[in-house]
Amino acid sequence: MSALRVVLADDQAMIRSGLALVLSAEPDLQVLDEVADGRALLRSVERLRPDLVLTDVRMPVMDGVEATRMLRAADGPPVLALTTFDDDEVLWPVLAAGAAGFVLKDSPAESLVEAVRAVAGGGSWLDPRVLPRVIARAAAQPIAPPDAARALASLTPRERQVLDLVCAGASNVEIAAALRTAERTVKTQVSAILLKLGARDRAGAIVAAHEAGWRRG
Repeated sequence: MSALRVVLADDQAMIRSGLALVLSAEPDLQVLDEVADGRALLRSVERLRPDLVLTDVRMPVMDGVEATRMLRAADGPPVLALTTFDDDEVLWPVLAAGAAGFVLKDSPAESLVEAVRAVAGGGSWLDPRVLPRVIARAAAQPIAPPDAARALASLTPRERQVLDLVCAGASNVEIAAALRTAERTVKTQVSAILLKLGARDRAGAIVAAHEAGWRRG
């Protein structure tokens, strides 16, 4: 099995080096490049065609939100965003831009590796330490109707499969069995779908999806 190929973006050299060290220690992960801003990230992705992008949100020249938006618009690789615990205001924009999730910079190495593998495999990753705050913010500021279709389009292929089963009324246990994955992973993916659609619960996600033109596969 070939290694998952990753490009890193962070404007702090020490953080880049630390992330690269953690990921490169895993036999199934390969760091192709390390860059310091969003424009360099776009160039690197175009040149190297990685399986995953791990990017900081706040960077000079071009931030991670805009870089993510451009990568996803060009059908680029999935994006896992890096952030800090007290930087809530960037979490929703980066998810809305198409990131498959976010991981905190102070996460244990095991969590970072698990997050990278989950996102590279078509899943999502939302750090549980800030998830309640992000959900509360999303509920207070739901996506406006004109943005609903864009939010729907930001779902990853695996999230679309999960949403398909949610719309069919399947439980997390049933979804996990159907997709041959862990129930914990399904819970994370459902949470990501709720955030992206601006829904408070599964019923709200179903309504929002259908209002945005969702058609079950």
